[in-house]
Amino acid sequence: GDGGNYGYTNSGYSVYEEENDRLTESLRTKVSAIKSLSIEIGTEVKNQNKMLSEMENDFESTGGLLGATMSRLRTLSRGSQTKLLCYMMLFSLFVFFVIYWVIKLR
Repeated sequence: GDGGNYGYTNSGYSVYEEENDRLTESLRTKVSAIKSLSIEIGTEVKNQNKMLSEMENDFESTGGLLGATMSRLRTLSRGSQTKLLCYMMLFSLFVFFVIYWVIKLR
C-alpha cells in the first residue's frame, strides 16, 4: 500500500470524516440536552431547598407555640386538681348532650 494515506483512499477517508462529523454533531446535541437538563435540576433543587427552609421556620415557630402551650398546661395542672376535674366533667357532659341533641334531631 501507499504509506502516505495509511491505506485509505481519498473517498474512503472522506466517508470516515463525514461519519465522524455526524457523530460529533450528535454528541454535541446530547451534551447540550444534558447541560440544559442539569441547569433545570439545579433550579429545581434551589426551589426545593427554599421551600424546605421555609417549612423548617414554620415548624420551629409551631414548636415554640406548642412548648408555650405545654408550659401553660403544666401550670394549669399544678393548680387545683378538683377544679380541673370539674371542668373536664362539665365539658364532657356538654359534648355528650350536644351529640345526643344532634342525633335526636335526625
